[in-house]
Amino acid sequence: MNSKRVFFALWPDHRQRERMRDFISPHTKLVEGKVVERSEWHVTLAYIGDLDVRFIPELMESAQAIPVEPFRLRLDRLEFWPRPKIAAVVPPRVPPDLENLVEQLNGLVLASGVEPAQRVYRPHITVVRNSRPFETIRLAQSAEIEWTGFELMESISEHGRTTYRPIVKDF
Repeated sequence: MNSKRVFFALWPDHRQRERMRDFISPHTKLVEGKVVERSEWHVTLAYIGDLDVRFIPELMESAQAIPVEPFRLRLDRLEFWPRPKIAAVVPPRVPPDLENLVEQLNGLVLASGVEPAQRVYRPHITVVRNSRPFETIRLAQSAEIEWTGFELMESISEHGRTTYRPIVKDF
C-alpha cells in the first residue's frame, strides 16, 4: 500500500508567519529544547495518520464542501506540555467557528474509516520540541491571526527530521 501520513491544518502564509515571529520568537529563546523552524509552524485541526493515497482525492473533494467562515485565533501564551515535551503557543479560548470546523473535519476523518482522537481539542502551534519544563509565559503582545481556509497536509519524516507540506492549497 502506498500511503501518506496526513492531517488537516491551518497553514500560515508568509505574512502570518512573519507577524507571529515578531510576537513568539523572543519567548522561544527562553525555553530549552529544539526550536521548530518557523516554516513548520501550523495548527493541527484533525489528524488522520497513514492513509492510502487512493483515498486522498475523495477526502480532498469532501473537504472542499466544508464552508469556512473567516475567524480569528488569538495566541497569547507559551505553555509546556509534559506528555509530548513541547512548548506550545496557545489561545485563551477556542473560537466557536474553529470548534465547528474541527467537528466537521473529524466527521470526514471518521467517514474515511479512521477513528478521530477522543480528546478535547486544544489548538496550538508547537514552537519547541524536547522542551524542558517551564512556567507558562505570557506573550508581551498577543498574536491575532485571521484564517479563511485550511489545508490537507503531509507529514514527512526523513533523516530524523519531520517536515510538513500542503497536499492541496486552500480549500
